[in-house]
Amino acid sequence: MPSRDSVPGHRKRLRERFIKGGLAGFHDYEIIELLLTLGSPRKDCKQQAKEAIKRFKTLRGVLEASPEELQQIGGIGPHSAIGIKLLQEVARVFLKEKIKDKPIYKSAQEIFDYLYHSMRDLKKEVFKVIYLTSQNQIIEIANLTEGTVNTSSISPRQVTEGAIKHNAASLLFIHNHPSGNPQPSENDKEVTRELVYTGSIMRIKVLDHIIIGNNRYFSFAGEGLIEEYEMDFLNLKVRGTAEGKRRLYRAKLFPPKPR
Repeated sequence: MPSRDSVPGHRKRLRERFIKGGLAGFHDYEIIELLLTLGSPRKDCKQQAKEAIKRFKTLRGVLEASPEELQQIGGIGPHSAIGIKLLQEVARVFLKEKIKDKPIYKSAQEIFDYLYHSMRDLKKEVFKVIYLTSQNQIIEIANLTEGTVNTSSISPRQVTEGAIKHNAASLLFIHNHPSGNPQPSENDKEVTRELVYTGSIMRIKVLDHIIIGNNRYFSFAGEGLIEEYEMDFLNLKVRGTAEGKRRLYRAKLFPPKPR
């Protein structure tokens, strides 16, 4: 058992390390230990912290555990469990506010950070849209559909109606892959292309489509695909305009004969 003086000394050293350098160099169990000391200021929390990491595998696993699950570990009481949950929720609010202060098209990583914890364990694909102002500030985040993502499940009309309702200038799409692999399927590419085309017609910019996998993501904008789809649409528009002009010219040269 640790001596009476070693516990306060160990706790003090942990706190001094954190104050000096943040969490750099901390083991996952030491981060949990530091959190637990806030709810148990006079108790050695190292063993409970190690047990929590052993049971929930990672720091993220501990933070995602429910207060009831945390309290199944001997020595972790309701105050410590609620404190860990509070930290997680505060972090989510902080990230959401941080996102609101930055242009989204430069912050795919922040979108991933904010939505990852709420989407990583979903058993079905959930497709979300973020409506943004002309300054790329978030107006609203909405679920569009749940289940396999394809062109029949994502309605361009629904997206357009939502954009008009929220007076959105641009859109950002996000969905998860329960398999953990964020690489886009052919369906994902077709859906994204169709949404970019729809946005171009309505003069609403599609900033990105982010696919969330297991601790990683795929960004259509980051891979240059959003720009590629915009150019495809522009080329179709130019070809269609040129064909229309040719037909009009022919009609003027060779008007139909009266019957």
